[in-house]
Amino acid sequence: MAETRHTKVLIIGSGPAGYTAGVYASRAMLEPILVQGIEPGGQLTTTTEVENWPGDSEVQGPDLMIRMQDHAKAMGCEIIGDIITDLDVSSRPFTAKGDSGTTYTADAVILATGARAKWLGLPSEEKFKGFGVSACATCDGFFYRGQEIVVIGGGNTAVEEALFLTNFASKVTLIHRRDELRSEKILEDRLLKNPKIEPLWFHTLQEVVGTENPLGVTGVRVKHVKTGEITEIPCKGVFIAIGHAPASELVKDSLETHMGGYVKVTPGTTETSVPGVFAAGDLTDHVYRQAVTSAGMGCMAALDTERFLAAQDDGETDTTPAS
Repeated sequence: MAETRHTKVLIIGSGPAGYTAGVYASRAMLEPILVQGIEPGGQLTTTTEVENWPGDSEVQGPDLMIRMQDHAKAMGCEIIGDIITDLDVSSRPFTAKGDSGTTYTADAVILATGARAKWLGLPSEEKFKGFGVSACATCDGFFYRGQEIVVIGGGNTAVEEALFLTNFASKVTLIHRRDELRSEKILEDRLLKNPKIEPLWFHTLQEVVGTENPLGVTGVRVKHVKTGEITEIPCKGVFIAIGHAPASELVKDSLETHMGGYVKVTPGTTETSVPGVFAAGDLTDHVYRQAVTSAGMGCMAALDTERFLAAQDDGETDTTPAS
């Protein structure tokens, strides 16, 4: 029989924003329920060395997320391994349906669903996903020990993936449509000094080529953006690293969004267009997109939620957070 659970605060998502919200909401005695979603721990679980988390000169991404999860749980946050498939924010209490069959009702909701990898949308890319095409070097890099690999992109994601893949690959070709990178300077310097990495400027991916039986990648066809010339590059793995898009499918039709799907919040707060629904982390942030800023927004969301619920209890209509 399907179960219905009620909570004062339902937190959807389990990255730095979600777990930090869980810590603060628990400390405020709100007894939150956190539903982890399809990727417990979020994007940091697919990252190896994290060098910009305050207090840790270097920490493994998965280890950091386990620590955050344990911290939230220790504070009293109930953490559930479920996936929210539907969210109704048209009236309070809000209603969320889990893939497990459980229905969650909540007086307030904190959205921390983060972002996920973008894809190019090529038929051949889709065909070879999981068979030589990937968007996660830390997940799949070890499959390509001693092999030649291609990385597509020119920002932080692409450079970080390329650098990581040199731990396994004999050669990494970074394919970028321009002749300069958009990554942080320190990452660019590391990439250009790495003897295993060869940048290929002014090219775009046209097609992934490979075998049918068994299904596997043997190379890529790339196009020069100025001359139109097609070149085939042999490789065993193709890593698409062109950034991320907000995971806003649950609320794209019920909350105000902007900048290509990011949930819009009132400046200086985590308030969305629906009172009682708050959003934090990469779901709202198209500028900074850092673990530390996501965690900060998770804190803000829990404090905003606490004030909102207190105002509701007091019968107030103005739920603007105190300055």
